[in-house]
Amino acid sequence: MADRHEDIQNSYKQLGSIGSIYDGIITRSTMIGKVMDSVIWGLDETKAAKWVNDALSPIKEDFSGKLLEVPVGTGVLTMPLYSTLKNAEITCLDYSEDMMKNASERAQTMEISNISFIQGDVGKLPFEDESFDIVLSLNGFHAFPDKEAAFMETCRVLKKGGIFCGCFYIENEFRRTDFFVRTLYVPKGFFTPPFETKISLERRLQNLYDDVHVHTVNAEGIFCCRK
Repeated sequence: MADRHEDIQNSYKQLGSIGSIYDGIITRSTMIGKVMDSVIWGLDETKAAKWVNDALSPIKEDFSGKLLEVPVGTGVLTMPLYSTLKNAEITCLDYSEDMMKNASERAQTMEISNISFIQGDVGKLPFEDESFDIVLSLNGFHAFPDKEAAFMETCRVLKKGGIFCGCFYIENEFRRTDFFVRTLYVPKGFFTPPFETKISLERRLQNLYDDVHVHTVNAEGIFCCRK
C-alpha cells in the first residue's frame, strides 16, 4: 500500500491558495506545521505518517461501496485517497460550511466526481439506518460537544458488517499534548471535554461493535471497528 501521508503532503503542496494554515499543520507540509507537530504532539515524520496511514488503512484501494466521512473538515487528509476510489459513493458531512467549502473546492480541483457534500450535525445525521459500508471520522470526536449522540449516530447509519474507523485525541497517553490541550485547545474552543482515554474508548466501542481494535500514536487514538 502506498504511503498515504506522503500522498497527502504532495497533494497539499500542489493546491496553492486552497491550502490553509490548518492544512499545513495537519499534514506537516509547512515549517510551522512541523514545529507544532513536534512541540505539541511529539510527532516526527515517521510517527505522523504512521497515524495517518493507520487511520486510513481500513479503506482498501479497491473499495467500491458507500462511505461517509464526518466531519470532512477541509478534506486535506482524505481527498487524495478519494481521488483513487473511482467506484465508491462518497458522502462528506460537516457542521461548518466554511470547512465544507474548502473540501468541495479541493475535490473539484482534484476532479473527484463521485462525491457529495452535506452540511449537518453528527449528533443528528440526515441518513437512514444502515446506509453506509464505511463511516470514517478523522480528528472530530474530540471537538464534538455531544459525543454520546455522535457515537450512537455514526453506529446507526453503518450497515451490519460495516466498518467504523478513524482517529482523534485521547488523554493520558502523552503528557505534553494533554498540557497543551488543557491550556490552549480547550480555552480556544478547538477541543471540547470530556475526553476519552484508551481504555474508555475501547469500552465504549465494544458496547456498540462486535470487533474493536484501538491503538495509539502518542495522543492520537486510532480505531477500527466492525459492526
